Amino acid sequence: MRKKLPIGIDGFEKIRTNDFYYVDKTLFIKELLQNWGEVNLFTRPRRFGKTLNMSMLKNFFEAGSDPALFDGLKIAQEKELCEKYMGKFPVISISLKSVDGLDFQTALTALKTVIGDEAGRFPFLSSSDKLTEDERESYAQLTEVGSSQGGIYTMTDKVAAASLKTLSKLLSKHYGQKVILLIDEYDVPLDKAFQAGYYNEMISLIRNLLGNALKTNDSLYFSVLTGCLRISKESIFTGLNNLKVHTISDLRYDEYFGFTNADVDEILKFYGLTSYKDVIRDWYDGYRFGNTDVYCPWDVINSCDELLADPHAEPENYWANTSGNDLIRRLLKKANQSTKNDVEQLINGGTVTKPIRQELTYREVEDSIDNIWSVLYSTGYLTCRRRVPGKKMELALPNREVRALFIDLVKDWFEETTQADSARINRFCAAFPKGDAAAIQDMLNDYLWDSISVRDTAVRRNMKENFYHGMLLGLLRSQDSWLVKSNAETGEGYSDISIQTPDRVGMIIELKYADDGNLEAACREALRQIEERKYAEGLKRRGTKKIIKYGIAFCEKECMVVMA
Repeated sequence: MRKKLPIGIDGFEKIRTNDFYYVDKTLFIKELLQNWGEVNLFTRPRRFGKTLNMSMLKNFFEAGSDPALFDGLKIAQEKELCEKYMGKFPVISISLKSVDGLDFQTALTALKTVIGDEAGRFPFLSSSDKLTEDERESYAQLTEVGSSQGGIYTMTDKVAAASLKTLSKLLSKHYGQKVILLIDEYDVPLDKAFQAGYYNEMISLIRNLLGNALKTNDSLYFSVLTGCLRISKESIFTGLNNLKVHTISDLRYDEYFGFTNADVDEILKFYGLTSYKDVIRDWYDGYRFGNTDVYCPWDVINSCDELLADPHAEPENYWANTSGNDLIRRLLKKANQSTKNDVEQLINGGTVTKPIRQELTYREVEDSIDNIWSVLYSTGYLTCRRRVPGKKMELALPNREVRALFIDLVKDWFEETTQADSARINRFCAAFPKGDAAAIQDMLNDYLWDSISVRDTAVRRNMKENFYHGMLLGLLRSQDSWLVKSNAETGEGYSDISIQTPDRVGMIIELKYADDGNLEAACREALRQIEERKYAEGLKRRGTKKIIKYGIAFCEKECMVVMA
């Protein structure tokens, strides 16, 4: 029986004990120990294996963990290292992913829950003869829950701020060994707080929590933190001189987050899916961490799972659909004509050169469009094709998945901005039942100038037509009293758009993309298709008194409208 694919499973022990497929990243442990840093921060985009690597570290170092979990893996060949480090340390391992809430108190309660639950993994501390009475009492303060508060931890805010340092001290004293501290998704509480409006309070809390745990903690052996963004030192790492930061542009550790080409070749061979390599590369490769080309693991695993169930399955946006993608929306909302041209350049397979700051506060993200470009790079929406002198990078969309996401969000943005000007959109729509092709063409050209077009030669023509189709459909659907159908079955085939108005005027619209720039020929082809495939028959059957047929051709930011 073949190994199961670990979709949504980021626990190392669960993967290793339940016969899931595992891409071996265990030499990350060796490199971490060789490149010694007391506090190590790894920033990578979401869904690139940060949490699984943290779980692996916990299972390797923690006293009492099962060494058999690493049998057959690369790290097991490092005998001396395993002898010295495996299973030798108390480990505190927390994720701040769930520290969220509409207000600060709710988020603080969530943080206390995370810390209280982790402290609860060490119940022996409450009776340890290695600890004093006062120390056992300080452990009780971390784990005590109030029955009247429905099981919520009762630790005070002061106790919470010092909690990781306190727990480190107690574990270190009990074991006679310094502690390893793992903090996954350290920046999530700051992102959530910024969006919900309690950023200052959360900054203060996280600064105190991390300052106590990482800066003045004699019980700490070393610490690893992960997140999407490198938050500026002034913001939460004040005075922390022992911090080593490893971003996606650094050469060290470049192969340990994400799947390399060799990883993907191996997984496709294992599942008999080698013939899909080109498609998977086009859709999910294209990231560059340090000097290594990287695939998004979440995409590859989901795609393999889908193909095993249905060999004809089309590629999907797996990674793009795991987030609200607010950053791109923010970029589009701030977009001036220059930014629109940049987005257009990216969508069409080109690059843009931008100054990149990898150390920001969440507050600074909104300060300038340049900062938004920096965050889009750090979070995986853009990748670096080439470094440019002056701390600049030549940026591109990594693959077809992210390009498709950008195109969808551009459509949504265009629809939002055009719908806001109801007088203009009503004038545009009114020209259709009047048969005023010249007015439709003029106004559509204006809309195209305001929008972002898809003209990349690598994009298939039908995908380009779909882009303009979606744009026009959004404009026409602003008329609530019209029955607007897209690709509706209206005769012997499917017209792009068919419309019925309350006074029984019908319109058939067929769109074409003119790759060669010959708009007139493309319009003629559209009208010929309407006649040959009898698209008007369905409207006639529904009692339409008058039918108007339009052929509309697009090429980049130009269009032509011809009426039959």
